Amino acid sequence: MSQLELEDQVEDDLKRATGEFMKDDDSASKLNRILQLTGFSDPVYAEAYVTVHQYDIVLDVTVINRTRETLQNLCLELATMGDLKLVERPQNYTLAPESSKQIKANIKVSSTETGVIFGNIVYETTSALDRNVVVLNDIHIDIMDYISPATCPDAAFRNMWAEFEWENKVAVNTIFQDEKEFLDHIVRSTNMKCLTPLSALDGDCGFLAANLYAKSVFGEDALVNISVEKQSDGKLGGYIRIRSKTQGIALSLGDKITLKQKG
Repeated sequence: MSQLELEDQVEDDLKRATGEFMKDDDSASKLNRILQLTGFSDPVYAEAYVTVHQYDIVLDVTVINRTRETLQNLCLELATMGDLKLVERPQNYTLAPESSKQIKANIKVSSTETGVIFGNIVYETTSALDRNVVVLNDIHIDIMDYISPATCPDAAFRNMWAEFEWENKVAVNTIFQDEKEFLDHIVRSTNMKCLTPLSALDGDCGFLAANLYAKSVFGEDALVNISVEKQSDGKLGGYIRIRSKTQGIALSLGDKITLKQKG
């Protein structure tokens, strides 16, 4: 590897580490990461841009004072549910009438599971002695940001399947009527890799069984087995079984599949 190629690789690694490395699809979906936290009729409007790195989440919260009063001791109070931890408490601010403020919050992630960030904005005004509270909409952290497709030998998959104690069993309930189309949809929706070779999926017998595998950024394994068959009414029936060493992945992945499987 030449010196120039080495420098380019180091620069790309730094961009990935700082969240600056964006694919075309990522840049096109930036707007999907802007979440409205309050209503348009609230005296304080807030929205957050969520940036997910491997081990932490950065919230860039824009707060707008929509009143004609100066807001004093304005504070963004956040709390977390799941394996998320707020790094530091944001400080208090004074916000002039119809002005805005950017507030940044850092949250550490310690395992792969769906987490929730919730909280409120608290402030004081000169015309009222009591503190005012605006409740924020919840921010749900997607498990798909932390798992990626991976491969493993069949023997290793079977050993992990027998060893892992957490299982989540999801009944198939979908509008898809073709087994392979349903499998492709689940693979795309869960960001997993199908370990079953295509040759084993060829043919039209009305039944399909496949194994999926993914690995998290924390080194956790996620195993999925799909068993579906076409019923007499043309609909698909069967079960999707998820196994992992931790409860968080099994439950979060099951919720994701339940939400996405209908198409």
